[in-house]
Amino acid sequence: MATPKPRVKVPKTASAGEVITIKTLISHEMESGQRKDRDGNTIPRKIINKFSCEFNGQQVFACDLDPAISANPYFEFSAKVPESGTFKFTWVDDDGSVYEDEQPIEVA
Repeated sequence: MATPKPRVKVPKTASAGEVITIKTLISHEMESGQRKDRDGNTIPRKIINKFSCEFNGQQVFACDLDPAISANPYFEFSAKVPESGTFKFTWVDDDGSVYEDEQPIEVA
């Protein structure tokens, strides 16, 4: 599979104190480590095992993922926006790879 690609949807603007909806998706095969290939060999586990979101350095959402999560994990959650700033999204893979994305938001 190609390099995992994160996609994030955050509104460009919001009012101070507004609760916004954030949507994320990362293209990833999420191999559980329980399937076998054509030769009967176990396919090694390779999953995104952690996801987190920070706003201006403060954590607003985080979770641990298990092998039962399907391919291309999607998250939708809400966050209150007190000021203009940047959301930072981080996905951590079993092999230590880290995938990140940042999205700014302007509070009017």
